[in-house]
Amino acid sequence: MLKTPEQIQELRTKLYQKAKQDSEFRFYALYDKVYRKDILEYAYRLVKANKGAPGIDGVSFEAVEGEGAERYLEQIAEELRSKTYKPMPVRRVYIPKQNGSRRPLGIPTIKDRVVQMAVKLVIEPLFEADFQDCSYGFRPGRDAHQAMNEVNLQLRCKNTQVIDADITKYFDTIPHDKLLKAVAKRIVDRNILKLVKMWLKAPIAEEESGKRTYKGNDQGTPQGGVISPLLANIYLNALDVAMKMTRLVRYADDLVVLCRYNVHKTYGRLTEVLESLGLTLSTEKTRIIDAACEGFTFLGFTLRIAKSPRTGKTFPLIVPSKRAIGRIRQEIKEATCRRNLALPKEVTVARLNEALRGWVNYFYYGHCSKPFAHLKNYTEERVRIYLSRKHRLRGRGYKKYPNAYLYESLGLYRIPTTAPWTQVKAAGRR
Repeated sequence: MLKTPEQIQELRTKLYQKAKQDSEFRFYALYDKVYRKDILEYAYRLVKANKGAPGIDGVSFEAVEGEGAERYLEQIAEELRSKTYKPMPVRRVYIPKQNGSRRPLGIPTIKDRVVQMAVKLVIEPLFEADFQDCSYGFRPGRDAHQAMNEVNLQLRCKNTQVIDADITKYFDTIPHDKLLKAVAKRIVDRNILKLVKMWLKAPIAEEESGKRTYKGNDQGTPQGGVISPLLANIYLNALDVAMKMTRLVRYADDLVVLCRYNVHKTYGRLTEVLESLGLTLSTEKTRIIDAACEGFTFLGFTLRIAKSPRTGKTFPLIVPSKRAIGRIRQEIKEATCRRNLALPKEVTVARLNEALRGWVNYFYYGHCSKPFAHLKNYTEERVRIYLSRKHRLRGRGYKKYPNAYLYESLGLYRIPTTAPWTQVKAAGRR
């Protein structure tokens, strides 16, 4: 993560403190801060660090750097200062999902992503002051593991009646008028509101069979836009406030509610609040379950109440879901398949390590020892098969490529096989 420059952090702190002190205060002098040189430069570095494909204009980071990033940002600042900036249409691509459907992803141009990031840097603290503790997704200093900690705690407190909720196409169905009203509760700066409205209304550009078509955008905020997660949290803050007396845990549009009693009454309340926001729960994906009897999946983890064979006590068993394990196994298989035999083995291992590190960093939580051990064995086997095929050797390569060779010579990432809680426990015994 890039460290926030001191001047920008000071600005964000002051804005947060003012918003926290007065929940009714509305901010009116924000726009001039968006095109400040230091904010645009930092916004550009953040957007570049996130990488991402070019937008509809085809301009890549390499092209920007080639022409000169400083000059590029000066032009953006001038457009904002003179109020001539207008966002370009959002390029839509589709990401295939495991169930055969496709998830739409909107890709703004790099320029639009930089301006969105600059606005986010300025306005995020205002809304952070209002956000509830039950919200964890896309917020500074919060992550999925903290959300899982809260779910774990509630299950240990016997709140095992679970509403495993799914909002139908949330990012695609947010009503623009209601979202803008939610933003305007804190911001009266017309220029900031105008920017947000222009991004929401930006046309969608799709390409099929070499032909590009444009269509209007009258609802939703595109997944892929820098400011979309913040806008999504702003809109669902009304849900968090309305459900404050329940045990709601929300990560963006993924949410669960954990109850001990009255789960159906809570479900009715949840449905009612979402309907008032113009949103609906998916009848196919939303379930009410008893975690003491069956498991549920949240943020890629499967949770259920299990009994310890050693102590006989019950506890929340939390492991990576079958779908999550299936995805990383598929990535490992594709990286080590016959199509990649022509690649240098160092390139293949580097790609494999990148995928494994990212996956392990996220799923290194709960009771991951056994799934990680299985994944480690699978990775070693796939790499040996890859090397044997590459060098046209018979067999699976156990003698030719022992573990010492894979890790010490090839530099394969070593997947940990002990869960984090076991290490904390061991450290406590010392």
